[in-house]
Amino acid sequence: METNILLENGTNELEVLEFMIDGNVYGINVAKIREIIPYQKVTPVPNSHPSIEGIFMPRDTMISVIDLPKHLNLKESLCIKNDMMIITNFNNLNIGFHVHSIYGIHRVSWADIIKPDKTINTKDSSIATGIIKIDGRIIIILDFEKIVADINPDTGLKVSDIDKTFDERKRNESTILIAEDSALLSSLITDSLHKSGYVNVIPTDNGQEAWDLLCKLRDEGTVYDKVKCIITDIEMPLMDGHRLTYLVKTDKVLRAIPVVIFSSLVNAEMRKKGEALGADAQLSKPEIANLVHIIDNLL
Repeated sequence: METNILLENGTNELEVLEFMIDGNVYGINVAKIREIIPYQKVTPVPNSHPSIEGIFMPRDTMISVIDLPKHLNLKESLCIKNDMMIITNFNNLNIGFHVHSIYGIHRVSWADIIKPDKTINTKDSSIATGIIKIDGRIIIILDFEKIVADINPDTGLKVSDIDKTFDERKRNESTILIAEDSALLSSLITDSLHKSGYVNVIPTDNGQEAWDLLCKLRDEGTVYDKVKCIITDIEMPLMDGHRLTYLVKTDKVLRAIPVVIFSSLVNAEMRKKGEALGADAQLSKPEIANLVHIIDNLL
């Protein structure tokens, strides 16, 4: 099953693949998916994490497979030969996820995706990034980045790289606006900027909140005094980073503000989309050590 569905740039839409595990309904952003294939036998890896089912090599590319039912503490399939694999690419990693069945693909707006409240969405433990209701079914969009990082923390942000690099930098008063829906990632980015000397940081929870603030400052005539650079994720409820970039770069007043897209989805195809929207720089999450250098150059 190919997933090369094309979306226009900056429309604030995404494709969600709906899949099932043990009768429960989950979702993943199609932008993360390379392909969907029937379940294939994998080779177990000794001493690997319990959630790692093994590896296999389609077309000479090694792919690690995560047993998603086991990782989510759900029941295994009664007939594994009918199961499916979702092959993904994000943060420059190729990962397969073993699931029970595929339901279909839905085109939705980020504005329709609800962010889980704090009762189930704690900063350190939740693996749900959004919830959407389609045809009476509640689809939980899983945080696949966190699932992989929980299995191997080295795949996540390496803030330690910044700790070693920027100890002696001077204080910089330039204010940086962050649009990031993950409380954990927003905190890590903010801490990294503070350690590198950027002491004035404004975090917002999504593109819509960032855009509302930019419009308010623009209308007050203070936006260039208050915001020198924007860092935005791509995947966010209400408004995604591509839509935010489009709005900023098509606004006669705001378009001079540098926009840095900082997302696990930055790959060759997504980079072209970001360039078309006018993004000044784009980095994947593992490149956090380069983020400050990029901001230095833009400012």
